[in-house]
Amino acid sequence: MENQLAKLSEERTFQYQDSLPSLPVPSLEESLKKYLESVKPFANEEEYKKTEAIVQKFQNGIGEKLQQKLLERAKEKRNWLEDWWLNVAYLDVRIPSQLHVNFGGAASHIEHYWPPKEGTQLERGSISLWHILNYWQLLRKEKLPVHKVGNTPLDMNQFRMLFSTCKVPGITRDSLINYFRTESEGHCPSHIAVMCRGRVFVFDVMHEGCLMTPPEILRWSSERLLTRQLTYIQKKCHSEPDGPGVAALTSEERTRWAKAREYLISLNPENLTMLEKIQSSLLVFCLDDGSPHVTPEDYSQVATKVLTGDPTVRWGDKSYNLISFSNGVFGCNCDHAPYDAMVIVSISYYVDQKIFESEGRWTGSDKVRDIPLPEELVFTVDEKVLNDINQAKAQYFKQASDLQLLVYAFTSFGKKLTKKKKLHPDTFVQLALQLAYYRLHGRPGCCYETAMTRYFYHGRTETVRSCTVEAVRWCQSMQDPSTSLFEQQHRMLEAFAKHNKMMKDCSTGKGFDRHLLGLSLIAKEKCLPVPELFTDPLFSRSGGGGNFVLSTSLIGYLRVQGVVVPMVHNGYGFFYHIRDDRFIVACTAWKSCPETDAEKLVQQTFRAFSDMMQLMDIAHL
Repeated sequence: MENQLAKLSEERTFQYQDSLPSLPVPSLEESLKKYLESVKPFANEEEYKKTEAIVQKFQNGIGEKLQQKLLERAKEKRNWLEDWWLNVAYLDVRIPSQLHVNFGGAASHIEHYWPPKEGTQLERGSISLWHILNYWQLLRKEKLPVHKVGNTPLDMNQFRMLFSTCKVPGITRDSLINYFRTESEGHCPSHIAVMCRGRVFVFDVMHEGCLMTPPEILRWSSERLLTRQLTYIQKKCHSEPDGPGVAALTSEERTRWAKAREYLISLNPENLTMLEKIQSSLLVFCLDDGSPHVTPEDYSQVATKVLTGDPTVRWGDKSYNLISFSNGVFGCNCDHAPYDAMVIVSISYYVDQKIFESEGRWTGSDKVRDIPLPEELVFTVDEKVLNDINQAKAQYFKQASDLQLLVYAFTSFGKKLTKKKKLHPDTFVQLALQLAYYRLHGRPGCCYETAMTRYFYHGRTETVRSCTVEAVRWCQSMQDPSTSLFEQQHRMLEAFAKHNKMMKDCSTGKGFDRHLLGLSLIAKEKCLPVPELFTDPLFSRSGGGGNFVLSTSLIGYLRVQGVVVPMVHNGYGFFYHIRDDRFIVACTAWKSCPETDAEKLVQQTFRAFSDMMQLMDIAHL
């Protein structure tokens, strides 16, 4: 046992990367069978027969050829999907990504030692930063424990993308730059960027080979009467005019931002040097003047500020923007291209636990070394750049004001009771959401739920299509007064079983959405006509091609939350996390869409939670 523990302690974060299995290519026949099943809730008999014929023709014809090409690609690449997914899902997207692609979330520190309190922004910020920097050092030393399911290691590559990573806009396609290195790989940037009132500063978090302490990050040396780091930056920004807010350009449509960036660099080569300092920074620390209301049961206002707040103090392309509000409340806003939510969940939980363990205080030395002042990055701008910034802010605020965003807690019960009833908590939420949408809109809602594929080399996600035939049958039974409670319960349990199996299949490389994407991209690469499968109206009506009206994800079972905008204009974003005693849901919709209402969907979801639990109670009598 002692030897096993010693061996475990020697495990390095990235040591299993080379031994992970390659991402498999699923069977064409199986994928098409699953696809046909997924379109049934959205088709009448005639439409389904037509799609069935299209699928059969595809399977016996061009589909088989494309499958062979995909298998050939898979022989050459350990993850045949990786580059394609990065490009199609993120880098080729031209709409403003800060609002439409990024995800964000409010920190849960308010639930224990850091309730909202004016005057705590910098002190708490320095402590939070220090814990984050310790996490960075764990990554650099490869001492962050490997994530596992049982004894099976999961891919950890996305954790390389948390720090010192930035998206750079391109005219037709963006690029992703990652400066992170482990200690064994060599030098890694060690500075952070701080944004405050339209101005940008940088400072190194290492001094004489050691991390700065919270007092050094925050305070000032009484001997020299010089304020330092965060205090210096805030006092300077609050006593002088606001900066131009160059950061707002990152919230612009991608091609416009790319052109504005090229022009900015042409004005002065130093502008490129400053852009690169922001790009390579560990993270961006955002000093936000907002003071959002928040309670453990209602995170709506702070989540709205995190996702749609001041664009002059966020760098929308950074992998990590840590937002510090004036009332000592925190959140983060992250580019989605380099990693998925579980990365930010991991570090957010780590920081929250450290703050909880230390009761929100710094318990180390208050000694402050003589550390250089932060450097301000003063961009050379002209009238055109200032106009570009104003235009970026105008379009951003216009779109942000159209977003309806709610984050509410359902506190009657949570994971504990759900599991006691032998119901999977995640499936419980997914089916409640299906019932809520069905009741609100009178029809099934095509739904994307994220499944992780990290069992495989550089695996990211697969789509679980939660709107199944079984789920719809159950929703119909719940709306039919003539259906007995036992029948309703039976149909619900059938829907549970189906969803659980789909989640398992998708996590183990047996999903079909990424497979179909691969087949369509092979056809495009070979300059072949778009197969009829992908132009069939049922393909998009069932969610294909990024047309899911419900875009959902479980953030986990920890005290960490997240939020995204809807995938389509007439849809909803629905992120949630599950605790022993509660479900916390974050729902978004566009106000300009007369069909959707996030408030009503959340109310119906909470109603469904209660109905499902009551159904189990009554049916067991």
